[in-house]
Amino acid sequence: MDPKTMFKLSYGLFVLSANEDGKDNACIINTAIQVTSEPNRISIAVNKQNHTHDMIAKTGKFTVSILSEQAPFALFQRFGFQSGRDTDKFAGFTDWKRGYNGTAIITAGTNGFISAWVQETVDLGTHTLFIAAVTDMEVLSDAPSATYAYYHSNIKPKPEAPKTNKTVWRCTVCGYEYEGEELPADFVCPLCKHPASDFEKIEG
Repeated sequence: MDPKTMFKLSYGLFVLSANEDGKDNACIINTAIQVTSEPNRISIAVNKQNHTHDMIAKTGKFTVSILSEQAPFALFQRFGFQSGRDTDKFAGFTDWKRGYNGTAIITAGTNGFISAWVQETVDLGTHTLFIAAVTDMEVLSDAPSATYAYYHSNIKPKPEAPKTNKTVWRCTVCGYEYEGEELPADFVCPLCKHPASDFEKIEG
């Protein structure tokens, strides 16, 4: 069984934002879909290790900013490669505005946003599925949405080969590198929270 087959599924990339007690935070997710049109509802799946997950679980509100093909890699680094538990991801960042529900809307590198209130939750083990009613949405640009495949082919920099003779395991999602002969089966990427199955072995 080849786990890379999952990369063939066509889906988008999004900045998921939340606000709790006046603090803004956001992370990158790849699971946001419309589930019903009447009433208009969407669902998102969020890793429980993400700080944004806990904020949404407590406040019941979020905004999904839809990343476009014009999104720079720096946007992924800011919201996807660091934790909001110990970093203010919005420090020095000006390309956003406050939404109707109090959460952040990313205005650069995106083509639209959808704000929502959580109606139901489903425990998926490592993730929580939030099903939410849409409260506001708007098209921000005509740029095509960035798919997962487009991100890997055109936005994410191509990794360089290791400069040592040591064995390196590289996360195929965010590029994080683990050095060691064997990658623990229960290893979780500290940046994007993906499991060991999403790592590839790179020989030095």
